[in-house]
Amino acid sequence: MTGTPSVDLAEQTRIVSRLAAEVPDTGLAGPTPCPEYTVGGLLGHLTGLAVAFRDAGRKDLGPTTDTAPDPAGVSLPAAWREELPRVLGELAEAWQDPAAWTGMTRAGGVDLPGEVAGAVAVDELVIHGWDLARATGQEYVPDGAALRLSHAFLLAAAEEGDRGGGIFGPVVPVPDDAPLLDQAVGLSGRHPGWVPPTAP
Repeated sequence: MTGTPSVDLAEQTRIVSRLAAEVPDTGLAGPTPCPEYTVGGLLGHLTGLAVAFRDAGRKDLGPTTDTAPDPAGVSLPAAWREELPRVLGELAEAWQDPAAWTGMTRAGGVDLPGEVAGAVAVDELVIHGWDLARATGQEYVPDGAALRLSHAFLLAAAEEGDRGGGIFGPVVPVPDDAPLLDQAVGLSGRHPGWVPPTAP
């Protein structure tokens, strides 16, 4: 990922915040395209990753950046409707500092160049934004710059045979002329046509 350009995360974090705001309390137990997470679990994961990558961008290393993600240990904060948009805003602000994209930092207990950590944060927001939208029946148009960086990151990971951790499954093939979002979703190990299963 050498030479990765910085991206302003502000619009993508606002998009994710708007999606989260439309999730009813009755929908928190529903499934998502990410098998490890219910909707509530996904929202809890987004809250945690926003804090972790906020601190990674600030180079404020400690417990929030040293802990590897564990889907089994994710919990949804009681005040998540206030906390999630707040920490997403702080995440975007942290990565607006050009220094966040340089030097070394840490996220998930892994030491990373700043530009790689930034790309991971963007990818998490883009793909999990899609997860959340699909799981809750909402339209989803990610920020264009964020989507392009997410796709480039996922493509490079696939070409290197690096799935980047437990949330990524085998690449799902999509047509070469498919929309860029569908291509990114396929590279992330998800099927672009996923819809919530119907109740029996």
